[in-house]
Amino acid sequence: MGRTSDAADVRGGGEVQGVSTVPGPGSKLGWAAADSWTMTRRELAHWARRPVQVVVGLVFPVMMLLMFGYLIGGGQGVDGDFKDYLVPGMLAMTMAFGLEATMLAVTQDLGKGVIDRFRSMPMASGAVLVGRSVADMLQSVVGLAVMIAVGYAIGWRWHEGFVPFLGAVGLLLLLRFAMLWIGIHLAMVAGKPEMVQAVQILVWPVGFLSNAIASPESMPSWLGAVVEWNPMSATATAVRGLFGNPGADGDSWAAQNAELLAVAWPVVLIAVFFPLAVKRFRDLSH
Repeated sequence: MGRTSDAADVRGGGEVQGVSTVPGPGSKLGWAAADSWTMTRRELAHWARRPVQVVVGLVFPVMMLLMFGYLIGGGQGVDGDFKDYLVPGMLAMTMAFGLEATMLAVTQDLGKGVIDRFRSMPMASGAVLVGRSVADMLQSVVGLAVMIAVGYAIGWRWHEGFVPFLGAVGLLLLLRFAMLWIGIHLAMVAGKPEMVQAVQILVWPVGFLSNAIASPESMPSWLGAVVEWNPMSATATAVRGLFGNPGADGDSWAAQNAELLAVAWPVVLIAVFFPLAVKRFRDLSH
């Protein structure tokens, strides 16, 4: 069997030629990290093989930004330049709608039996999920950079320092990370790419039921109250404040504590959907 057999024996623990090869915690962590990086590289390699899909994913939110900024317009209830209000909201919406891309990728792997094959290999059990999450977050960083560049090109500006700017980016990525685990869980529940469309029917209304493109002050009081408690609204409001853009100075408790809610909402969503996703992944073979 040679070296391949020996490697398999070492990876699984036990003894090789009378020597104990049970991996210690450090070795297990190293193998898990190596397996996770392998899965991440697999996801990144898909970018090169599917350039059109990558470009469409980057261009679509840009088109949404330009459409609302120029074609549809808006700004009801907004003091100041509407673009300064709109761009942070569209950044938050882009991070939230990344849930769809995650769902589609996971359901495609499930439909092709790819995840089942990975589960049958001698690799860390969580490497598939870690690789998926790292690749999606890297893609989100690229998408966020593109959106910020386009926003700057159309006249949007942030008016605070570099540290608040990084804080705003961190809150946006935290929202994306929460949406990622929701997407992974829902994908494994749905099981088929066709079911992504059913989720889109729910995601889009929830996305637009926020202050991303319109101020709650321009809405009926009951609807404005609902909008302000949307997790996406909390992130958008907090980001506007960190950027120094209009829309972060509301009188409601939710508006005045937007930064707290922008952290609390994603943390709660991660605390709920991360263990659900992990459990669902472990139960796939049952």
